[in-house]
Amino acid sequence: MPAQSKRYELTPQMRDYDALKDPAHRNYVPYLMYFHRTNFVSPSVNTDRSGFRVSVGSGGVTASAAGNVPPGPVRILAGGSSALGVGATDDSHTLASLLWSRYAPSAPWLNFGSYCFNPTQEVLLLALYRHLLGDIDEIVIFSGVNAVIMARLPEWQQGDHGAFFFCGEYFEKMAELRRAAGPGARLFGRRGKQAPTVSTMDDLRRDTQMVITSATETTHRQLDIWRRIAGSDTRISYVLQPMTRWMRYAYAPQEQALFDEYDQMSELGPWDEAYADIASTAFAGSFATALSAACASQGVNFVDLNPVVAELAGEADWMFVDRVHYNDTGHDIVARATAEALKLS
Repeated sequence: MPAQSKRYELTPQMRDYDALKDPAHRNYVPYLMYFHRTNFVSPSVNTDRSGFRVSVGSGGVTASAAGNVPPGPVRILAGGSSALGVGATDDSHTLASLLWSRYAPSAPWLNFGSYCFNPTQEVLLLALYRHLLGDIDEIVIFSGVNAVIMARLPEWQQGDHGAFFFCGEYFEKMAELRRAAGPGARLFGRRGKQAPTVSTMDDLRRDTQMVITSATETTHRQLDIWRRIAGSDTRISYVLQPMTRWMRYAYAPQEQALFDEYDQMSELGPWDEAYADIASTAFAGSFATALSAACASQGVNFVDLNPVVAELAGEADWMFVDRVHYNDTGHDIVARATAEALKLS
């Protein structure tokens, strides 16, 4: 990212997030694949010894899954990078922190959000670290975008558990190991003709109904695991995250400047063209309908927050640092909408 970019000028906190997800410092974790840098310290974002982001409650008290866990039941805000709070100027302005300090303060909220997780990794994070927690009162899964993006990847990257971010790199390295093992080696099963490893824009699924079905089925399967791990007394809710193109939203001048710069720098071209098939209110509505049915079958509450936030956001509000992540204003609006929609206290 150029030093004089609009992104760093308008949203200087993004330097810290770029450092957190720097591939040169990627934290590879068994079973989970990867997680955040551990004990990361910066003005905008901080993590504990295992990579969980710190939550901040009333009076500045802090908590994290592998750090300080307050006594008594806790609540979990899970999901991808929007749940993590990418774009917030500090740890106190994430969704988990705002729920704890302002909109649903009756129990501490732990941040289980992560960069680049699919639905399987979202629940696996809890499975791997459940032993650090006591009773869980509430789980809010704030997600949806990553499930759709992964469902667009070609069939040969889906496997039994769905595609995952950086899976092209993974398959490429596995292919290298096979080749290094020598002719006739069977290090990773039967040898056959070399399969593709990294997908291109031409390989993506374009059938939107197939994408919705795939994303919903993967999510539905993981909801059952969430329910079993959490316990029968835990209330679980799924919130379809608000995203610029999934709701009727007029861009603020700052957002337009940021989005224009992203489009100019993106290797995929303009965002609205690269994601045209999934970036519409019509797609979001169909996806929400499918998710609602999946959640109902698992006894999980469901809320599509896109129309709710569209009503709450004022014409002058600048909410987004990019098309998916929120600034402090956006986090506050979304946290309030989440608490009201789910009747959290």
